[in-house]
Amino acid sequence: MLHRLAGLFQYVQLSLFEREPGPPSASAPQDPGAPILSRPPRRPSMPPSPSAALPPAPPATPARSVQLGTAQVAYELRRARRRSIGFTISEAGLRVSAPKWVPVGEIERALQHKAGWILRKLQEQQERSERLAAAQIRWADGCVVPYLGQDLIIVLDPSAQRLPLKARLDSGQTDPQSSLASVPRQTLYLGLHQQAAPEQIRDAVLSWLQAQARSLFTQRCAHFAAQMGVRISRLRLSSAQTRWGSASIDGSVRLNWRLIHFEPATIDYVVVHELAHLHEMNHSPRFWAVVGAVLPDYESARLQLRRAALPSFSE
Repeated sequence: MLHRLAGLFQYVQLSLFEREPGPPSASAPQDPGAPILSRPPRRPSMPPSPSAALPPAPPATPARSVQLGTAQVAYELRRARRRSIGFTISEAGLRVSAPKWVPVGEIERALQHKAGWILRKLQEQQERSERLAAAQIRWADGCVVPYLGQDLIIVLDPSAQRLPLKARLDSGQTDPQSSLASVPRQTLYLGLHQQAAPEQIRDAVLSWLQAQARSLFTQRCAHFAAQMGVRISRLRLSSAQTRWGSASIDGSVRLNWRLIHFEPATIDYVVVHELAHLHEMNHSPRFWAVVGAVLPDYESARLQLRRAALPSFSE
């Protein structure tokens, strides 16, 4: 029975951004060698007449529930043209996609077989949703934005209208953009009135953060390119929703500006990761050896990226 179930389903593990496979030791559990079940042959039928309308796509089956361990788990069942059962965990919960010919009893046996994995992923998704809710920003005087792993307090000060936009450290230290050292609590003064619209505040902060990202990423790329013996032909900022960065064989590198929210060690990991692709355009053991030679403790940074819950700039 377990052998049969192994061929019926596959993992679908979602993350916010990072989707590249990890090193062999950090891979998600897999079922290698699982047989693929073919769809049972259909009886031959007459072709439809030219005037016959195509039937509409079947709607999603209403939500069901199944007892997994001590938890009653609701799930949405979708019938699809596929050869295996797929599980997807998202903010909406558990969704199961299955071939039309697989009975519900067989699907629920597959769910039972992977109960531990499903419950763990649902718990992780719930924790992530809670972090996202806590990260929502109300764009007003005194709001807080993560910057280099620390809180950046936004202060509206009309007297600063003619001054360059700049962050000032509460401790009186020098400007943080000149160093990747630990950044203390700091304040960003915007030349806006207290009654400024949320959109104005958001756009001003966005512009400042992206400028800091470009300056900082340029510095770190130059530093590690020299250390790793690679040449960068172009560095561009990205606003991708599913990737932290990318690199092309011609030396072009793209880094997501949202990395500016993270502590310096995490930024360095993404920079080194992308520059390592200029040696190895894959995620083979040789690629991870290049990364590890520069940053031996890179796993902690990868974990930070997977747990990321960034503030929304869309509203």
